[in-house]
Amino acid sequence: MQFTDLVPRASITLMRRGIPVMGEREARLLEAIERVHSIKDAAREAGISYRTAWGAIQLMERAFGRPVVESRAGGPGGGGTTLTDECHDLLHAYQEVRRHLDSDLARVWASAGNGGPQWVGTLPDDGQRVAREGRQP
Repeated sequence: MQFTDLVPRASITLMRRGIPVMGEREARLLEAIERVHSIKDAAREAGISYRTAWGAIQLMERAFGRPVVESRAGGPGGGGTTLTDECHDLLHAYQEVRRHLDSDLARVWASAGNGGPQWVGTLPDDGQRVAREGRQP
């Protein structure tokens, strides 16, 4: 039996000293903070409450022993929140692992006779469609 309409998906959780530090939810939050420069707006975009977002940030900061975001108070230039350089690098590394894992899973799924991936990853040309079977995004 083939399952051509199924796409494999695995979750990734980065752990530090036995503490889960970053998973899909935290990655979505950090990606949103990069875009909107606001924890409140990023939480809404990530589909979580502000309290949950702030708790996730605090957990990451305790686990790393340093800040993951930098906030500036409002004023003439306006306020905002940005990721620290280290957090930006961590998020980028997480996204790379996610892309590679998705691609590898799709390849293994296809080799198991399941019709292969329909769409995996986002193509840069139109931001909607994704790489076809056997090709990297």
